[in-house]
Parts: sequence; C-alpha cells; structure tokens
Amino acid sequence: MAQKTLQQKLAILSDAAKYDASCASSGTTRRDSRSGGIGSAGGSGICHAYTPDGRCISLLKILMTNFCIYDCAYCINRVSSNVERARFTPDEVVTLTLEFYRRNMIEGLFLSSGIIRSPDQTMGDMVRIARILRVEHGFKGYIHLKTIPDAAPELVSEAGLLADRISVNIELPNDRSLKQLAPEKRPETIRSTMANVRLAREAAKERSFTGRRPPRFAPAGQSTQMIVGADGTSDRDILRTSANLYTGYALKRVYYSAFSPIPHASHALPLIKPPLLREHRLYQADWLMRFYGFDADEIGRTRPDGNLDLDIDPKLAWALSNRALFPVDVARASKEELLRVPGFGTKTVGRVLAARRNTALRFADLLRMGASMSKARAFVTLADWHPGALVDSEGLRDRFAPPPEQLSLF
Repeated sequence: MAQKTLQQKLAILSDAAKYDASCASSGTTRRDSRSGGIGSAGGSGICHAYTPDGRCISLLKILMTNFCIYDCAYCINRVSSNVERARFTPDEVVTLTLEFYRRNMIEGLFLSSGIIRSPDQTMGDMVRIARILRVEHGFKGYIHLKTIPDAAPELVSEAGLLADRISVNIELPNDRSLKQLAPEKRPETIRSTMANVRLAREAAKERSFTGRRPPRFAPAGQSTQMIVGADGTSDRDILRTSANLYTGYALKRVYYSAFSPIPHASHALPLIKPPLLREHRLYQADWLMRFYGFDADEIGRTRPDGNLDLDIDPKLAWALSNRALFPVDVARASKEELLRVPGFGTKTVGRVLAARRNTALRFADLLRMGASMSKARAFVTLADWHPGALVDSEGLRDRFAPPPEQLSLF
C-alpha cells in the first residue's frame, strides 16, 4: 500500500476531528510572543473559538490518528469500523501547526486522537507534540489537548502544564451505558482523572510559603464531551449529569455531541431523531442552568418523558408549563424572576434593573434594550402593556411552534 502524503493525512484526520465537540478557548490567559517565541493565544482569525475578550480565533483541529484499539459502539473510529485510516507523527503535527500559523491561518491547536498501541503511548506522543511546540519552538498560541483517562497520571499532569485547556471525555450520560457500549473504558477512571485535573488546577492557584506561584496548570480549565442519543437516557437525566459535572469537577463546559449512525457498522445503534436539533436544545438548557438559575429537574419536567420540547426553546417551554407565575411586573420583579421571562437575556435584565430606577418602562423601551418582545409580551406587564388573557390562552404555544408539516405518502 502506498504511503499517504501529508495532505492526504490532513484531509482524513481533520475530517475525523469534527466529532470532537469540545473545541473552545474562552478563559485562557493573554499570552503572546512579544517577549519572544512564536504565536499568540489572542488575536483574530477564522471563527472556531473565542479568546477571553470575546474575539474569534482559529484553531487547527485534528486527530493525531484515527486508528483505535477500542471498539466503542458509538464511535466512527472504532476498531471494527470500515473507515480510511491515517496517522500523523508528532513531528508532522508540529510542522503543520507552525506552517499554518506562519500563513496566518490559525492561532492555536486542538489535538485529539484514537488509542493506538496503548493509552500511555498515545498520550505520550500528544504530550511530546505540545512540549516540542512550547519548548523547542517557543509557541505561545492556544493549545487544547484531549487527554486519555487510562494514561499514566504523570502524562496527564504534564499535559496540563503545557496546554491551555485539557479535556477528559465523560463519553455517555451514565455508567451503565458506558459499560454496555464502551466496555474497554472505565467510568471510575474517567472521574478519577477529572478529579485529579481539578485538584491540580486548584493547587496551581495557591502561593507557596515564599509567595511564589506554582506553574500554571490548564489555565483555561477543563471541559468534557458527552454523546447524546446513543442510548435511551432522557434529556432530564443528561442535564442532571451535566449539573453534577459542573459542581464536582469545576468544568468550564460540557459539550454535547449528537450521535450519528456509524457507516458499515455490523451492530449500529438506533438513531434518535432529529439528533442535531436535540443537541441544540440541550445546549440551550445547559445555558439556562449556568446563567439563568434553572436546575435540571424543572427544565425536564415540561414533558412527562423528561425530554425537551424540540419545537420550542426550553425557557419558553418552562414558562408555558408554569403560567401561574406570569405575567410578571417588570417594574417590581426581582432579577431572578426577570431572568425567567422568555425573550429576556442576561444583558436585557441588567439594563431593565438599571433603567427602572429612574423611569417607568414601556413596551418600546424593552425593544430598545434588546428584549424579544414577540416572546415576552405574553409574560410581562408594563406601564403601557398588559397581556390580559393572552398568558392563559390555549393557543399560546402554537404562536411559537413551527407550523405542522404534511407528511409525504411516498
């Protein structure tokens, strides 16, 4: 078989990396090469990730290899999957990263990998890539490494000292599903690795008795990825798992990846449709838990089966299920009550709280503040607006849901 060229490998392994969802750089420090070295963790570029100040940057997002010794039922790169395989050497990944940077095409690296030979060998090669970039080439750009929980703890520790963010994938929402669909992976090992990362990050923030800080450890934090739709777990239980992960391991983000059927798989899993819309609703619900004060159970109670309504967003679904709490008086409602109004974002609520100290707010004022009054109008009262019976009307949900579609008979 002819050897693949670097360009052919790049085509295969960049495409394979699209299944890795946890690719974000928010939270890292403003490190740059003005004092020497090459690269930058800030700046502007293709919109793949975000710097701490909100600017979009580009990352080279690749797998080191899509060979894998594991046979996880939900993974496109499983050992029994009939996909074209390729493998970068560590030096090839370093060369690609530096050459893409010099051409102003990227400002960082997102690196993941299948497991080849052993977890230690694979993790060791990934750490070597980061070490060559940082130490030999003085690369100051952003690096995100997907760690391998079964690898030796010292390799994961070195990864945290070299990378801005590291990921430890939780894989599936519950241990039972993981043992069934990925029998080579151990949930207790995954949690232990995540806990060690949290402890190392906390230790890196404490000064020694001399006043010196220890070396930075994954300054942009750790994240995880969860496959959704590969098992029968409800959205409510998925969100419960996410809430526990945020609390227990101080994660920056939980990323949801919709399960897609694996081509040519001999025992492919059933597909829960529509997967991408479900993934989108989970991200919206996750946002409500992180920034709006909701918890997983109240979001999941809007439907008897514990799944999110795919036709309307989770906040609106919750409001429609709790109509007795509405309408709220914008002039007197607390911040917590305003955050639960459909159509009100965190910035809008901040503007409302500031403006209502000096004036009686009107419908047009909220429009200027950025509120989506097409949603909010049924749930608020203002100096010049009252929804009347609108909040209790039977057809209120139909105002927001997409119109029904005629199914094809052929």
